[in-house]
Amino acid sequence: MTTADPTATRPASATGKRLLGVEEARATILSAVAPPDPSAAAPIALEQAAGRVLATDVVAALSMPRWPNSAMDGYALRLGDVGEGGLPVSQRVAAGTAPAPLAAGTAARIFTGAPVPEGADTIVMQEHCRVDGDRVFVEKTPEPGVNIRPAAEDFTDGEPVLAAGTHLRPQHIALAASAGAASVHVQPRMQIALMITGDELVPAGQALGDGQIHESNGHMLAALGAQLGAEIQAIHTVADDADATRETLARAAANADLIVTSGGASVGDCDHVRSAAESIGELAFFGIAIKPGKPLAFGRIEDAPLLVLPGNPVSLFVTFLLFGAPLLRRLQGRTATMPEALWVPAGFEQTRTRGRADYIRVRLEDGRAVPCGGQGSGILTPTAIADGLACIPPDSTVAPGEPLAYWPMATLLD
Repeated sequence: MTTADPTATRPASATGKRLLGVEEARATILSAVAPPDPSAAAPIALEQAAGRVLATDVVAALSMPRWPNSAMDGYALRLGDVGEGGLPVSQRVAAGTAPAPLAAGTAARIFTGAPVPEGADTIVMQEHCRVDGDRVFVEKTPEPGVNIRPAAEDFTDGEPVLAAGTHLRPQHIALAASAGAASVHVQPRMQIALMITGDELVPAGQALGDGQIHESNGHMLAALGAQLGAEIQAIHTVADDADATRETLARAAANADLIVTSGGASVGDCDHVRSAAESIGELAFFGIAIKPGKPLAFGRIEDAPLLVLPGNPVSLFVTFLLFGAPLLRRLQGRTATMPEALWVPAGFEQTRTRGRADYIRVRLEDGRAVPCGGQGSGILTPTAIADGLACIPPDSTVAPGEPLAYWPMATLLD
């Protein structure tokens, strides 16, 4: 891959101002907002906590395991007692029972997860034993201490097991329960107001007139917000009208934690979002050096952050994943805001350089990133079948086999 100086000035926007690079734009957005106030957190039952964000650490109320326990179905014994004459079986220990100390010169029948009797130092798996009457014969002598899980192997009483800022997934819920937590303190769900602009938009299912299309961006943004644990407070569909745009933004700012807009973000005669936002709020920047999604802006209206996204559906999808999702994670108090890129070999060639970072929808084929379908900003089908996004840096060419930064959809949508 041949790459120009990455510190070179990025292309200019239509206003003549330098376009921010992707990392610079994301850093600007994240530095402008703060994690939520811990005092806003509230307890929630563990069975309702999946998808929420921890506001405080979960501290273990006990050690796990509570006692040494068996990793196998077999026989608990003192390894020094094993001999050719076998050992009498003195007790049977199942999970959920309390064993007696192991009598000298005997073995205990034991099952997976059961407490190891005091005095036993080894568990011999049943496949390596032979039973004859009330005696057990060890046919394959193991190493000392084998198949015993030590007490507190997982965690210790008083130890933090989950940190504040954790996005609770099923495995976190299980760990919290194992640590004795019936409830956890979580951050409130972020309230997002969506504003979708465009005279040409008609709700899905309704008949289309000349020049009209079905509105899809509102559905996409609502699903993206829900996927990331937010609540959609309202979806406003607004015509290409300056007064209506300004009034809708002001109304959204009164109640939302975050405002996200779609369309009307360029510099055409029918694009009013930028001027409306600047008339009642402020924009930190307008335009970034990215393809797709150049006409992206970020600012604030009163106390609500404002993310202005392009109207083309692919541009909206890509820019939300790269900028909207990290912003939402920060507002939720999550520890990580942007997943780390993986590096995969390119399964294609690009000989033309571009002055913007190019995020392409790809599938992995034999471990290589291969573009899936047309990459136009209005072609949604490849977005639905892509495994992830790969980035071609600005002013770069790509040869087959050269490494590309790659983000699986699963991590971008988490």
